[in-house]
Amino acid sequence: MKKKTIGRLDRVEFPDLNLKEISVKIDTGAYTSSIHCENIEEIDGVLHCIFLDNEHPEYNHKAFSFNEYNKIRVKSSNGIAQSRYEIKSRIKIFGKIYKISLSLSNRKEMKHPVLLGRKFLNKKFIVDPELKDLSYNATQNEH
Repeated sequence: MKKKTIGRLDRVEFPDLNLKEISVKIDTGAYTSSIHCENIEEIDGVLHCIFLDNEHPEYNHKAFSFNEYNKIRVKSSNGIAQSRYEIKSRIKIFGKIYKISLSLSNRKEMKHPVLLGRKFLNKKFIVDPELKDLSYNATQNEH
């Protein structure tokens, strides 16, 4: 399979989460991908959380529940390991849907609500840090 070139930033869809035009940062330094959410609670074997995105006020406080999830250890950029919940979902990028594992984290201090790491990017994409919005622009031209 020929790898697609992706820039350092883009906007994607998460069809299972009903989230569209969500800003993502491509980070080859990160292994896992993560999505911004708050109020993460595990109650009776069900994981509850709220997805937030400042650019999309209609998504603020959108509550989700997951019956299938994992607990993983993630080492942050400052080297501190933390335990996080991880969900399986799907991402639509360059008009194609892929499976993706997303760790749930509070990215409030970050510019972009989603980080795409190497685990997702491997064997699919080549990153060109000079470019951005390649997928978003390509899918805009289709409409």
